[in-house]
Amino acid sequence: MDTTQIADAPPPTPPLPTAEQKRAARGATRPGDRIFLGLSRGSGILLLVIMAAIAGFLTYRAVLAISEDQGNFLTTFEWNTGVNPPVFGIAVLAYGTIVSSIIAMIIAVPIAVAIALFLTHYAPRRLSGPIAYVIDLLAAVPSIVYGLWGALVLVPYMNGLFGWLNDYLGWTGIFSWQNGAPRSMLTVGILLAIMILPIITNVSREVFRQVPQMHEEAALALGATRWEVIRMSVLPFGRSGVISASMLGLGRALGETMAVATVLSPDFLIHTSLLDPGGGTFAQNIASKFSEATEFGRDALIASGLVLFVITLLVNGAARAIIARRKEYSGANA
Repeated sequence: MDTTQIADAPPPTPPLPTAEQKRAARGATRPGDRIFLGLSRGSGILLLVIMAAIAGFLTYRAVLAISEDQGNFLTTFEWNTGVNPPVFGIAVLAYGTIVSSIIAMIIAVPIAVAIALFLTHYAPRRLSGPIAYVIDLLAAVPSIVYGLWGALVLVPYMNGLFGWLNDYLGWTGIFSWQNGAPRSMLTVGILLAIMILPIITNVSREVFRQVPQMHEEAALALGATRWEVIRMSVLPFGRSGVISASMLGLGRALGETMAVATVLSPDFLIHTSLLDPGGGTFAQNIASKFSEATEFGRDALIASGLVLFVITLLVNGAARAIIARRKEYSGANA
């Protein structure tokens, strides 16, 4: 037979897929798989519906309140919804919420990552287990307990720290102190840092445990020290997970209510110094004023809640964007 004809012959046509193969390609084939697929898809759609319903409710009630506001809702340093005409704004609340959350993140994230690295790469097993258990317990403590501890224990002991900051950093204006009660944004930020520390630590610890052992062994084989292994293998792999953990902590810091309301001395002024008593946050203002507010006052509080809702969505969207940009540098797909 001529080998040239064999080489020029077209390849055989593959058989057409059967009906069962088509169903398998489209999705589940067994009844249980189809039921699970439907439930999963329905859960995702239900979540979107709930989010849309919350956004619609907040927007509707916010429009009713803002339409009657005689001040600028975004820039007014006042909250008087019981007078006629009403005047209220969120400038102080937005400032206090953002500043206290930033302070909490600056304090909590480095400490939480360090604790997670210690538990996964330095501490012996007989020590890491009890420490991890205690951290898990801290994550389950109610916020009102943190608030009571902050008011009765943390606040009285902040005088020494405030005095030290005033002596050495008071010239900046940010840490100047006039010997007032230490119920300020810095105190709130420290309390929030303690509250979100277990969340960030637990998630970061689980992420660091997922680092492929071969990555660490390869670095050690090349003569890397333990810190170099962490810097070259562990931290790049867990970067996305640490960002996600930080966003979970930030979400709790932004929406924390009772602890902030217990510790902070609220007012509607923006203080240059972080040590001056006063300020406010969205959640604290809603919790302290909702029970005694009129129907219109509640609409105004819901309008401030809508702003907090939007801020939370923007923060989570920014976190997702950061993770998407950096995922190619991590070892998540290794």
